[in-house]
Amino acid sequence: MIDIRKWILAVICPPAAVLDREVGTIMLVGLLTVLFWVPGVVAALFLLIQQQQARYRQPQT
Repeated sequence: MIDIRKWILAVICPPAAVLDREVGTIMLVGLLTVLFWVPGVVAALFLLIQQQQARYRQPQT
């Protein structure tokens, strides 16, 4: 299930969309957002897609 709130948050404020990740990841997305907004959005969206794919790969028990 796609969490539309995280996708919207990734476009508006990318570091807030990845708050459930490690501190280094949050800082990297924050730095990319501060330097130039588009790379931060791309990184946040990439991480959300990666997280969603990992969720689907887990075996259903």
